[in-house]
Amino acid sequence: MARPRPWEVSDELWALIEPLLPRHERRFRYPGRRRIDDRKTLQGILFVLYTGIQWEFLPQELGFGSGSTCWRRLAEWQQAGVREQLQRVLLDRLRAADQLDFSRAVVDSSQIQAKRGRGCPKVGPSPVDRGRPGSKHHVITDACGTPLRVVLTGSNRNDVTQLVPLVEAIPPVRGRPGRPRRKPRRLYADRAYDHDVYRDKLRARGITPRIARRGDDHGSGLGKLRWVVEAAIAWLHGPRRLRIRWETRDDIHDGFLQLTHCMILAAKLPTHAI
Repeated sequence: MARPRPWEVSDELWALIEPLLPRHERRFRYPGRRRIDDRKTLQGILFVLYTGIQWEFLPQELGFGSGSTCWRRLAEWQQAGVREQLQRVLLDRLRAADQLDFSRAVVDSSQIQAKRGRGCPKVGPSPVDRGRPGSKHHVITDACGTPLRVVLTGSNRNDVTQLVPLVEAIPPVRGRPGRPRRKPRRLYADRAYDHDVYRDKLRARGITPRIARRGDDHGSGLGKLRWVVEAAIAWLHGPRRLRIRWETRDDIHDGFLQLTHCMILAAKLPTHAI
């Protein structure tokens, strides 16, 4: 059996996505050209995401529509909040399948070079790349390495400034009896997050911080638990379109980032849970 291509959307996954998309009723009089099927357009967006091809070079023979159509559809869904709704649905199903572990969370970030969008709020001079423009992907995962939230900022933003926003951005995850979960018991991070003020902010939220301190010798053992977030970042940067930022607009690049997050969550779902 041939391995499915990453831009192919299965029937089971489409059954979760389709109810979340905005509805467009066709006019009775002067209906105009028929709207391209949402499922095909989504596959076109995923094709651009995974291959890194330019929008205008999207092959027409694939039947996904033109690159400009896929671009507009991505912007429309991003504005409508489709990705947030889909992430909540997928996280709920993962928890229902006992695939989430809130006993601890791990945070980290990774920066990418930005070829475009220098004037955008979420592009800034990188302090580790000779001031070249870039963006950062901030990630918080559960104990198993499943991304709970992904945030986009400029490269000039300090990692620790996104610590509390990442924690607060975790959506309420349902799927099991009782109150929804939205915060871990403990949070692990490297030396970039070593600030006592933020440790106090985590404790005030009922979270025990486990953050490495600057100047301490290596070998604290935190790396044995923190490696899962490094794997999650590697999954996020698997699609070629997320290795270098080519998008001028923040919302389009963030749309690609959040869509990749959704695809990672969908891949972690057991077959019977989709």
